Amino acid sequence: MAKLLLSLHVLAAILAVGPVAVAASIFPRYARLPEPGAGAALLHRICRGYAAFGIAVPVFGLATGAQLGVLTDAWLITSIVLTAVAAAVLAMAVLPGQRQVLAAPAGGAGDPGAAARLAMLTGVFNLLWAIVVVLMIVRPGSTTGA
Repeated sequence: MAKLLLSLHVLAAILAVGPVAVAASIFPRYARLPEPGAGAALLHRICRGYAAFGIAVPVFGLATGAQLGVLTDAWLITSIVLTAVAAAVLAMAVLPGQRQVLAAPAGGAGDPGAAARLAMLTGVFNLLWAIVVVLMIVRPGSTTGA
């Protein structure tokens, strides 16, 4: 059962977080345009949709951790906290920032400050996920082996 849960957890992470990371990273390029248009709207829909699907990642992760008996390991607790921070950055900063760019009047949509802020926030989101991936692979201090 643990192998099935771990497989579902990894697949969910690849299929949910990957598209959000890519689409959110591309969005600031469109935000710099005088009129972001359909491309930016599509990227925002991708981010929103896959973010909703992304809830499967911690659900399967917690189930896997419980099955393996590692829920109290420091590496997993750190990963859970970083995942929550990444989700908060996405939900409270990146997605609202994208909505703001899309809702701006045509003349103000190409605000380079908004694009730069979105690029920075997306970079933070992606960095947090990269750290979580490393923690999941290395599992410092784990007694289950790496």
